[in-house]
Amino acid sequence: MSKSTLNAKNLEALGSERLAELLIELARGNPVAKRRLRMELAGTRGTDALAKEVRNRITMMARSRSFVDWQGIRGLADELDTQRRAIVEKIAKVDPNEALDLLWKLMALASSVFERCDDSNGTVIAVFHETCQNIGDVAQRANANQAALADQAFDALTRNDYGQFDQLISVLSPALGPDGLEHLKRRMVDLSTRPVKKPAEKDRVKIGWSSSAPIYADEMAESSRVSTVRLALMNIADALGDVDGFIEQYDEAARKMPKIAAEIAQRLLSACRVDEAWQAIEAAEHRQLSGRWNWPDFAWEDARIDVLEALGRTEDAQATRWNCFERSLSSVHLRAYLKRLPDFDEIEVEKKALDYAQRSPNLLQALCFLVGWPALDRAATLVLERAAELDGDHYEILTPAAEALAGKYPLAATLLLRAMINFSLKNSRASRYSTPRGICLIAPA
Repeated sequence: MSKSTLNAKNLEALGSERLAELLIELARGNPVAKRRLRMELAGTRGTDALAKEVRNRITMMARSRSFVDWQGIRGLADELDTQRRAIVEKIAKVDPNEALDLLWKLMALASSVFERCDDSNGTVIAVFHETCQNIGDVAQRANANQAALADQAFDALTRNDYGQFDQLISVLSPALGPDGLEHLKRRMVDLSTRPVKKPAEKDRVKIGWSSSAPIYADEMAESSRVSTVRLALMNIADALGDVDGFIEQYDEAARKMPKIAAEIAQRLLSACRVDEAWQAIEAAEHRQLSGRWNWPDFAWEDARIDVLEALGRTEDAQATRWNCFERSLSSVHLRAYLKRLPDFDEIEVEKKALDYAQRSPNLLQALCFLVGWPALDRAATLVLERAAELDGDHYEILTPAAEALAGKYPLAATLLLRAMINFSLKNSRASRYSTPRGICLIAPA
């Protein structure tokens, strides 16, 4: 390896004095680098000095009011993550109690940070979610008082404006233990009895409009309170293994919604209450949709399959898997179906399934399935036979299909590319394909 290659070994050869000079030079005009160097220097003076540096930086970030647009969001996320890593990787190893306090303070920045930044790509919230996970790990090492920890969790959950604490109960449950979880449950039950006071009509604050009426601040606050309590009690019930406590959070009408029925059935199944799980899954009411749309509700279907298996009704479970495949060309359900067949039957049934997919009236769905299976010969035949039906607007399906077929089936790949070209030219969408990765997009006539 060349001595000019940038790696740790080659840089060590420069010597500490020269490296220090370079760091000072690089940090000049780079506030992020300067703060990182100060933090590293503080770490050499011990954990207390590093903790003080982190605490001061968090305080300064809390005071900041400047808006951060999408161009600066990465820098903001890196700054937050630098503090997080210093707490978790250095301070927590020596003083977990101090680290836990600093993590709570770092999480407390969330609301003010989101109010002044554009986090549409989720870069910043990812750092807060990781910090929340760290709270659970460090709380166990700190051996924190369970009641006090539950009170901190309660305060955090009632200030969860941006979803930063969505996983807090699950990550804290080992540290809280049954006693801490019960304490938190009591706090939430108490909150459920204290509705937001509705001000006099003249004092109500309008914050928006719905299709039929204004939206008031007190209405939003009350909705938030109800949602916070319900979600917290559901998470607490899960952490305690209290299936009935989870079910109680839904009224009878809600329990008949397929998604919720599936959640209830899965929890009853985990508790070995199989008959009740079957009753819950069968109580679901499915909306009758007009037209040919018959897409499966996979959460409900999968829960039903699990319950059927638990009841020993394997043939019914297999029939449900095949039905899901027929309605959606789901490769997941087909593979699960084939896996449970005798070896010699599997080949014949797979051919039957591929024939079925190739005849599907939904061309794009069939193409996606055949390419993904993979059955590229059938996918190519499908494209050649039904090229006139290709909708070039669906580049998310046609592009990977063309790439998969290009090696052995270039004509089919060309037809897919042509469909996308024709659509982009007719509809002025050429900017979609600014760098076509070396593929000539001019299809032959």
